Amino acid sequence: MPETQSPVKTREYETIYILKPDVARDTQEKIASRIGEVLTRESGKLTLIENWGRRPLAYPVAKCRRGVYVYLKYLGGGALVSEIERNLRLSDDVIKYQTVLMNPDVDAASVTINDEDVKFEAVELPVEEEPEDSLERRLGLIEGERPRHDDSEMDADDEYGSNEVVNDVPGTENE
Repeated sequence: MPETQSPVKTREYETIYILKPDVARDTQEKIASRIGEVLTRESGKLTLIENWGRRPLAYPVAKCRRGVYVYLKYLGGGALVSEIERNLRLSDDVIKYQTVLMNPDVDAASVTINDEDVKFEAVELPVEEEPEDSLERRLGLIEGERPRHDDSEMDADDEYGSNEVVNDVPGTENE
């Protein structure tokens, strides 16, 4: 009885990883190339990579309120996922990552890959923005800064109000 070759079946995964918001362009590219090396070494196939840019996080992670989101879609096995996640975990610039199994049974030969879909585009560093008016800044807890006041009744000589002394002791008069 002749054996028929069945198509090679593999799994489809997607991974989203979040980088620190101030990560440099070359570091972003280095992490993406490391992931590409892992995919090649573990016989995986990258089908899509998207840089979603700098976005706010749902909650602060590692003292960051924003992050650079990168989306990967690839074909491979469980060992590939473990190796990708290990490399992401070892990078100091990655603050979060998550992998999801999208399809447990994909015919790898039938998947077509567009070269533009697997080209990594790094995000530029943001221009220095005005620091947000934090609670610490408003209270004057940050060194070198004075607290801000909105009192319109302040005297020009005294920024904290009037320096007039009031004598409220009964039977004495103010001189």
